[in-house]
Amino acid sequence: MANIDAAFGFRPTRHFSGNIQGEEYTIAANYGTAIYNGQVVEAVAGGGIEAAAAGDTQQLGVFGGVSYTDPTTSKPTWSNYYPAATTPANSEDVTAFVNDDPLQEFMIGTDATLGATLALRKSKVGLTYATTAAAGSTTNGKSSLTLGISTAATTAKQLRLVRVAEDPENETQTAAYCSVIVKVNLHQYLVGSLATGI
Repeated sequence: MANIDAAFGFRPTRHFSGNIQGEEYTIAANYGTAIYNGQVVEAVAGGGIEAAAAGDTQQLGVFGGVSYTDPTTSKPTWSNYYPAATTPANSEDVTAFVNDDPLQEFMIGTDATLGATLALRKSKVGLTYATTAAAGSTTNGKSSLTLGISTAATTAKQLRLVRVAEDPENETQTAAYCSVIVKVNLHQYLVGSLATGI
């Protein structure tokens, strides 16, 4: 049976303390790459954030939206995603919200089956993975990232697969877009230049 949801990026799910919230960061005015809700981001020099590429290993967290002063209306504006090359009024930086806690768990869909046999499916848990290339919708602002199953490794990838999610509409492990639970593996707040992750 096919899973119902296609790619939806990352959704914050469980936190060990029970507290899920975003923290404020900045995106430099006129930064040229769109960032979608549910997309992985990384910290850059000066305290800001940028979109993380599929092959990047160290991550800050997951993007949740932006606020800025609209350059046309001069009114405060909220957006579910960051439109590329946004320059707020007075060339100020854009305020971004990021789920940056290293202990946060996220739900994401897989880009392929976890495996045809139970043994193959179980073998995927605990490994690390990269995401697929960043993309998303300018209509709803949602990311379409998925977990790249073919990128499985024992160390040094973006995300660690913790378990299959309890998501009845998307729990078919023998089809793409199975919902799984992951954690950021090489979190910028925890590992610095270490290569193995958590």
